[in-house]
Amino acid sequence: MIKVLFFIHDLMHGGAEKVLVNLVNNMDKKKFDITVLCLFDEGVNKKYLNNDIHYKYVFKNIFRGNTIFLKLFSPKILYKKMIKDEYDIVISYLEGSCTRIIAGANNDLKKIAWVHATESANEFKYSYRSLKEAKEIYSKYNKIVCVSEEVRKNLGKLTGLEDGIEVKYNVNETDKIIELSNIYAEEIKYEENILNICTVGKVVHNKGFMRLAHVCKKLWDEGYRMKVYILGIGDEQEKIISYLKENGIEDVFCFLGYQENPYKYIAACDLFVCSSYKEGFSTATTEALIVGTPVVVTKCSGMREMLGDNKYGLIVDNSEDGIYQGIKKFMDDKELLIHYTEQAKIRGRFFEKQRIVDDIQSMMIDLIQE
Repeated sequence: MIKVLFFIHDLMHGGAEKVLVNLVNNMDKKKFDITVLCLFDEGVNKKYLNNDIHYKYVFKNIFRGNTIFLKLFSPKILYKKMIKDEYDIVISYLEGSCTRIIAGANNDLKKIAWVHATESANEFKYSYRSLKEAKEIYSKYNKIVCVSEEVRKNLGKLTGLEDGIEVKYNVNETDKIIELSNIYAEEIKYEENILNICTVGKVVHNKGFMRLAHVCKKLWDEGYRMKVYILGIGDEQEKIISYLKENGIEDVFCFLGYQENPYKYIAACDLFVCSSYKEGFSTATTEALIVGTPVVVTKCSGMREMLGDNKYGLIVDNSEDGIYQGIKKFMDDKELLIHYTEQAKIRGRFFEKQRIVDDIQSMMIDLIQE
């Protein structure tokens, strides 16, 4: 049996945290003995780990300035202090501090780094002492897994590495998502000539919900009618609510908070919108496709891989005007909604869970046998 450690910052309500739980829960426990180690014992996703997954943590609570504090110590010292047991494969499942710590393992230990986002050189410097250190850190890994082709290209440019970088798509609980999507979502109201829009994510700047509010204000002034349901929590919510009240459209947006079953809301809405400034490979957009809801998304990493050249969903410029034009297209053309509903269902089948899990397991077995 192969002993595998997955190391992640925490198991809070983010996409990477969610897909990690999906992955480890569906791996073959006859072949893999799996431990999930969190830097901080935080997060709603902890309770979704199966009982056959070993769960551990380093610190009980998140503390401010943790990234700066951790940079004071070398990766070797951090690994020795935090990783107490022996494993066959150790995996940093999130870029940043986790990747730096796991790089401190002995050279003969098999190491995999998972990368979920495109980062700039300046962002690299936040988690590492320098860009030079970041390059050295990644060079210590046997495999680097990126969640999309654009993430892979970006990391290659930053680090100068080409070999050993693979693309593996996120694991989604496709069967469970479809089952849960069939539950009635009583909060979604249906009114004639009103488009129900759903979006999912932390209510933070990067998700672009404020510019979505600006877009809806413009459309509202032009006579279009919509209702926007936001599933998520975050520190930008009050700012958005203030804007909506100032402009007399507070009833247009409905903040539903974090939902354990977002799928019933996504499935019940006419359109899913991803208004993000940046994504690695959008979990929420993938889930929208799985439940068969048409999508309009900003041009971020992974979107073209996911949707083709607007074949399975509409990709728009990463701007307020792009979002405006995309939503307006769907509001002007009901046949477009019907077309992309069918295309979403077709594309959703591509992300079938077991195919992706099997591919990742084969990569780990091959790594051990090298």
